[in-house]
Amino acid sequence: MNLRIPGPTPLPPEAIAAVGQQMISHRGPQFESMFADITAWLKVFFETEEDVFILTSSGTGGMEAAVANTLSPGDRVLAVSCGVFGNRFSSIAKAFKADVTELNFPMGQPVDPNQVGAAVSEQGPFSALVFTQNETSTGVINDVEAISAAIRSAADPYPLILVDAISGLGAIRLKQDAWGVDIVISGSQKAWMAPPGVAMISFGQRAWEAYHKAENPRYYFDLGNAKKYAARNQTPATPNIAALYGLHASLASMVDEGIEAIAARHQHIGDYCRRLALESGLGLFAAEGHRSNTVTAVTLAEGMNTSKVLAQLRDEYDIHCGASKAPDVEMIRVGHMGYVTEEDLNQVFAALREIMAA
Repeated sequence: MNLRIPGPTPLPPEAIAAVGQQMISHRGPQFESMFADITAWLKVFFETEEDVFILTSSGTGGMEAAVANTLSPGDRVLAVSCGVFGNRFSSIAKAFKADVTELNFPMGQPVDPNQVGAAVSEQGPFSALVFTQNETSTGVINDVEAISAAIRSAADPYPLILVDAISGLGAIRLKQDAWGVDIVISGSQKAWMAPPGVAMISFGQRAWEAYHKAENPRYYFDLGNAKKYAARNQTPATPNIAALYGLHASLASMVDEGIEAIAARHQHIGDYCRRLALESGLGLFAAEGHRSNTVTAVTLAEGMNTSKVLAQLRDEYDIHCGASKAPDVEMIRVGHMGYVTEEDLNQVFAALREIMAA
């Protein structure tokens, strides 16, 4: 099988072997040693000295934790979106009774930092601002550094900056401390090359200040409780041990490879995927200069139907790609994060060329 959806992603051999290990006590020294390694290694890729917590949930659970731990009902939130997952962050804030102002950009286009800064300056004050680093639904990468700088220069004090980096971090750099981001969320099933079921969330000092004032309900996702247990390299409730086995194995190899080399590898594979798409007579949905290195939204040739193409890829070639998330746009989404090779992508586009020819 060639799994080319934008998550869950294929596992490298060392992660597959690790996941099959026998369970251990999550209150014992073996788990504590593994937990300490994972936490330290995650900080390398979050590029932070702040707290990083491990939650047993999908990435969406990490997004909910970010909102529940920092906001109170009625707090004003600016939700910036250019796609489906930016909209999800907005919906989570609304579910926790925030007063949400939406700043939306067309699907396929990136967030404009200048417009974000203007909204913060002219429509604020806001308690928090939420947006997505890598918009999986459209293959768009947003400039977190520029957006964060625009926010910080637009207001004093500036709103908390909460970033969904679920499908970007681990492959695409995000310098949390250097760029002044308060909370970053990611998920194990993306560039981290681990099974689904683990969310990671970093929490900076300004986030802790908000935590102590926040009045939204929280129990399972209470990061104050997570911090107490993390001090002894444990989690408050039973964690997803098997997924953590896989994450530990993958992170060990990622640390060996190095953060800069991983980013360069994903730049190469992203460029390679885009070149194959264009050479095959297909199009690219995301705006030029803002195309993701972890997922490519490929627009189909005239007369091709997304559902039929996905079914043919699956049934005739055992290739699994993602469906279109843009209304009325015939496209597929090709994932290329983590454990991926040029040959994996060669197979995808060879199959697409055969489908087009038929």
